[in-house]
Amino acid sequence: MVYTLASSTLTVAAPLGCDGPRAEGAETAAQGTRGASDVVVRGTDDEMLVLEVTEANKVVVRLPRVEVGQGITTAVAMMVAEELDARLVDVRIPLADARTKGNQFTGGSSSVSSLYGPARRLAATARARLVTAAARRWHLPARTLRTRDTMVVAPDGRTATYGSLTAVAAGVRRPAVPSKPKPASRHRVIGRPTSRIDARDIVTGRAKYTGDLSVAGAKPTVVARPPTLGGKVVSVDARAARAMPGVLKVVKVDTGVAVVAESFHHAFKARDALRIKWAPGPLARLSDAAIRSRLRAAVPALGAPPSGSAQVAAEFEFAFVSHAPMEVLTAVADVRAGRAEIWFSSQGPMGARDTIASVVGVPASKVKVHVVRGGGSFGRRLNDDVAIEAALISKAARLPVKLMWSRADDTRHGRMRPASHHRIRASHARGRVVAFAHATASVSESYDEKGLTGQGGATPLPSDSGLYNFGRLSGDSGSVELAMPLGAWRSVDSGTVRTAEEIVVDEVARSLGKDPVAFRRTTLRNKAVKAVLDKVAAAGNWGRPLPNGQAQGVAVHEEYGSCVACLVEIDATDPKQPRVTRVVMAADVGTAVNPRGLEAQLMGTAVDGISTVLQAGLHIDRGAVREGSFADFRYARQQHAPLHFEAHILPSRREPGGAGELGVPAAAGAVANAYARATGTRPRRFPVDF
Repeated sequence: MVYTLASSTLTVAAPLGCDGPRAEGAETAAQGTRGASDVVVRGTDDEMLVLEVTEANKVVVRLPRVEVGQGITTAVAMMVAEELDARLVDVRIPLADARTKGNQFTGGSSSVSSLYGPARRLAATARARLVTAAARRWHLPARTLRTRDTMVVAPDGRTATYGSLTAVAAGVRRPAVPSKPKPASRHRVIGRPTSRIDARDIVTGRAKYTGDLSVAGAKPTVVARPPTLGGKVVSVDARAARAMPGVLKVVKVDTGVAVVAESFHHAFKARDALRIKWAPGPLARLSDAAIRSRLRAAVPALGAPPSGSAQVAAEFEFAFVSHAPMEVLTAVADVRAGRAEIWFSSQGPMGARDTIASVVGVPASKVKVHVVRGGGSFGRRLNDDVAIEAALISKAARLPVKLMWSRADDTRHGRMRPASHHRIRASHARGRVVAFAHATASVSESYDEKGLTGQGGATPLPSDSGLYNFGRLSGDSGSVELAMPLGAWRSVDSGTVRTAEEIVVDEVARSLGKDPVAFRRTTLRNKAVKAVLDKVAAAGNWGRPLPNGQAQGVAVHEEYGSCVACLVEIDATDPKQPRVTRVVMAADVGTAVNPRGLEAQLMGTAVDGISTVLQAGLHIDRGAVREGSFADFRYARQQHAPLHFEAHILPSRREPGGAGELGVPAAAGAVANAYARATGTRPRRFPVDF
């Protein structure tokens, strides 16, 4: 259902999902009109995706999602340009502020799939009204008119820009031409590899991140944090810091001691001059070995295998991992009596608004959250800790503040992917797997800043073992409750669950004397997964001879209504310095709105797999995170990137599935399998150099 908003310019709106009740405040248009689009909405409904054609001939859609580098603004612009026959340069996709209701969540690889229908319907509706407005102006049959390049074209060559028609189009209630989206066979923009609409702004510095904002009176702010996780201030001597040039305020907050100054240089200098006595955090006596032991003990028993079967069994450990977005966490907060205004990059701004309202003691209706683009996230910006902390500091200091977490702040005190332990057993008989069991335990994410809130205990394992015809499937999970700041990391559970399972699939194939690709082909359930596997095997020349110390590895994954396969070649001649030399990926994501953007997503997941399997993890030493920067949290750099990368997007007429997180498990599994084959080992702890 699409609505027309009461406006002096053409403005149309669709509820996200388009399956809810009629918009609140909607009323039937003038008597005699008919059809779902014949509704006028007085004011903008928060649950809607709204499209406006401006008199300047621009098409504006205020997006209820956040751009964190995944390219969602480009994808939505392409959807709109396709149905409107508009030039891509004429489409603007600003980010919407936090709303009062509806869905404003960015995550779960759901953005493109959730917006594909509403955005196209909006644009198709707008196009029909614009064509009708031109027909009325020229006194021509609407069916004889065409649209291109953000304008309507008459048979005799006359043109009218959309901007010149927008006021008249706003009054159109019954379009004279159909307003349905185009069939896929007529797509000219969707499906065409397209450069990002914000690429030039990003590389030239015009794109604005939170740290670039100039909010009136907002002063640079940093926080002195405890040496251990969850440590607390016992006492602070701030006399030297307060006496330093440029220092405005020093305030104590629950997470440490904040310094507000005229510049970040002054703030960091003063922070280092603070003399603070800290009480150790609750994990001060705990280190990696003890955490791994607790996790191992928390894994539920697998139960008895089928009688008469042989077993392939393995246990795996995955370390904590930092999200490490390239842009450090930053938030601007202005908290005054009875109101608050926040600027930051949030994947869930509606929840952030409510939480901030609660902690600063003002009604949610008096809290305004402005969503700013983010320089990477990988799940990190699902948590609002930087904005909450900024709001509390602003309230205590009675000043607007621009809070920046340093790289060390986020690495040592920010959210982490939980460490986990996996126990897997594949039972086979007569040349096939007859049962597959996978039990796991992870550090629970139920801990928050107020303490432990979860109940613990075993819960069903989110296993993807059903990808294969492996007979009886079973799995449970346990948890270990630790006071640690944890959060969803790209691909969430699948990044470890699927990786471990793909390693075992390789080991089962070896036990049965079968080639890993051939074995997968005979046991995969889904034809689409077989197709992406066949594609990487052919494109990557699977099985080609390689020198000693080099090998190929392969893995597959299915999730979000999409599937992917990855083939990796690795040079592990020096097992302590392995180098992935080649990555070939193939994906079926339904309709790929922007194949170039999808290729970039897959390339990023390949780097994630290389990093977390080979070299990047966080150590816990007596309650503290050892790593503090990219110098020791060794995420893959250019020297670790594959020398050759290629992505193959399989054609499909299905509506889009998810893609942003899809490639991580397959990439990680392929890297692990290639490393195992190259070194003749069976890696069990990741990263392998941990």
